[in-house]
Amino acid sequence: MNKLVHPTPLDREIKLDASKIIMSKTDPKGIIEYANDYFMEISGYEEYELMGQPHNVIRHPDMPKVIFRLMWERLHKGENIYALVKNLAKDGRYYWVLTSFDTKYDDEGNIISHYARRKAAPSNAVFQIEKLYKTLRAIEERQGPDIAEKYFLGLLEEKGVDYDTFILSILETNASVLSTYFGFTGQNAVKEKKGGIFKRMFG
Repeated sequence: MNKLVHPTPLDREIKLDASKIIMSKTDPKGIIEYANDYFMEISGYEEYELMGQPHNVIRHPDMPKVIFRLMWERLHKGENIYALVKNLAKDGRYYWVLTSFDTKYDDEGNIISHYARRKAAPSNAVFQIEKLYKTLRAIEERQGPDIAEKYFLGLLEEKGVDYDTFILSILETNASVLSTYFGFTGQNAVKEKKGGIFKRMFG
């Protein structure tokens, strides 16, 4: 498998169309099997470049490893998870997305694929999460992802919330509104928090 090589990041953001969905399908190990047209347009890749590649080919170096660790723990259980993610395009630009997942099973109940839907992340949520991600990345670089994970869990404990409640509070919304935003419910709804920017924008 040939590894795709990114140019030096341009540190310039790609503004996403809030009405469009970036969609991809991977096998249980995260290997890309399908990506829609908007995925190609934003990432800058052609189908032949992406198919068969690990999905982390678009991972931005600013993203903490602990967030993806949490994400895959949930996905391996067939659970949905909302996450704010900074992705890297082929030309080195970046774009922020809010992700949601739908897991597919075979007749015997085994996971056969994950469908990821991504839409433009609200700027206020990005502003809040960037500071946390910078802290997690700094801890990872100096102490490793295990220590970063302990820090993150400690932060959630201090706030008295779980991950889902934490993300919904940053988004100022609830699970029902997010499901409508993405156009589907996912395998498992997360805890709700009433009101917020999504209801005002999309409700």
